[in-house]
Amino acid sequence: MPVSDVFSQGYACIIGVGGDLPNTIKDAKGVVDILTDPERCAYSPKQVHLLTGEEAKREDVLTALDRLAASTNPQSTVIIYFSGHGYQVASPTGEFYYLMPFGYDLAKLYKTAISSTEFTQKLQAITAQKLLLLLDCCHAGSFSDTKNLGLQLTKAPLPPEAQTFFTEGKGRVAIASSQANEESIARRPYSVFTAAVMEALCGMGVAQQDGYVRVSDLAMYAREMVPKRTRDRQHPILNFTAADNFILAYYAGGDSQPKRLPFESQPEIEFESEEFNQQGDRDNVQIVQDVKQKQNKYSVNIGRGSGIRIGEGV
Repeated sequence: MPVSDVFSQGYACIIGVGGDLPNTIKDAKGVVDILTDPERCAYSPKQVHLLTGEEAKREDVLTALDRLAASTNPQSTVIIYFSGHGYQVASPTGEFYYLMPFGYDLAKLYKTAISSTEFTQKLQAITAQKLLLLLDCCHAGSFSDTKNLGLQLTKAPLPPEAQTFFTEGKGRVAIASSQANEESIARRPYSVFTAAVMEALCGMGVAQQDGYVRVSDLAMYAREMVPKRTRDRQHPILNFTAADNFILAYYAGGDSQPKRLPFESQPEIEFESEEFNQQGDRDNVQIVQDVKQKQNKYSVNIGRGSGIRIGEGV
């Protein structure tokens, strides 16, 4: 297959909410850069929609999902990525899950956030038989006025209705960045989970070097690397029970040899909770990743890791 051939069946909606999580914008842009790089995933830029900051409000996200449903078909490959807050919200009227887009208002969640039911309905309208949902949620964050509003917020990585949706079709996979009781840890320049996603899309960890990255390649790479890079404190959740191992993209623009990551790589973990910051001195808290290419092979030097696993669910 020719180098820099377009992966024409690939479509994506990439959302980085920003607001109180400014790093999510950089995460989303990084994913888009890899997907649209003609020497890597080779998605057509016209088929990849990026929503960040003020362009990632509730109506913007819902409209983008509608556009995705209208522009794709059963033969399409679709990636939906959301980096922001995801919360299970208990109120006097019941308990609901919400994805929090830009400009959400806790006093008006039904008007400013996206409920699990709404989100799942939008996913159901997408006829593509190859659909991957990536949720980099459970970021550290605090809300001072929840008690005054009669709300109790619990970090939740996967919308409940969406979990059911992803068990109903073989071409549907959902991967969340962390367990419900864990933080999705930030680092420079990208979050731990998103960095692993980007590396997998570049061909790192592929089971076979045939030019394609498959959904299991990405899932297994994230499962291995995220716990290692966070000292076993973050474990992605994989909803992969009955799914086919479908192709997501090229990893080298149609070539079979994986390429270097298109950015310098010596990022540092930024642990966000006091639990991390109170353990030992700074050298024992930060994990530095070095990625070097030697003779067309990747040598990854990472911090200490053990107990690698995928969560069974929320």
